[in-house]
Amino acid sequence: MRLVSSAENSSLDWQAQYGYIEDIGDGRGYTAGIIGFCSGTSDMLALVELYTERVPGNPLAPYLPALRAVDGGDSHDGLDPGFPAAWRAAARTTEFRTAQRDERDRGYFDPAVARAKKDGLGTLGQFIYYDAMVMHGPGRDARSFGGIRDRARGRARTPAHGGDETAYLHAFLDARVRAMRQERAHHDVSRVETAQRVFLTAGNLGLDTPLKWKVYGDSYEIG
Repeated sequence: MRLVSSAENSSLDWQAQYGYIEDIGDGRGYTAGIIGFCSGTSDMLALVELYTERVPGNPLAPYLPALRAVDGGDSHDGLDPGFPAAWRAAARTTEFRTAQRDERDRGYFDPAVARAKKDGLGTLGQFIYYDAMVMHGPGRDARSFGGIRDRARGRARTPAHGGDETAYLHAFLDARVRAMRQERAHHDVSRVETAQRVFLTAGNLGLDTPLKWKVYGDSYEIG
């Protein structure tokens, strides 16, 4: 979680990000929370729906119609000016923090790790899949996780199919960088090239500590 947080929030303290919310200008509306749930990409809507099922009348519940309306774009219609303050208020509650973790695991972490294990990947590969799924989403188009994986498998076999793990992961990272460079907001590929690629080139397939990496020019270390 700390590795992903260094890229998503420029901090290793992922647990300090529950109340984070801003529009970072990437065409996905508001980005918020521990993995950057977005108002334009369905995952923020799914999170608020889950939270509202568990806690009716919560501070974010009144914004559900607006979240449904802006899903798929970058509009703030119906969200401004009160939505950021409502998010931060909700983030002070145990229930919303739990909902964020649960939706992260359901939508991203669990499927990424499961897919990586089926492909015969170790801890580094599981992290690489998870980070890609967080940024690109779990879809099958060319710029989503499924499309990136398909492109990688067209160039190298997974370990589960007799391929070399390092060679396959390089192919996956190459495919991901290609996808990132097709989006203006993701033209900086340092979260791949000066982080994940560094671990892979060093042969650290187990993602063993200590770890040193850079993202967006900032240096990080986990001892």
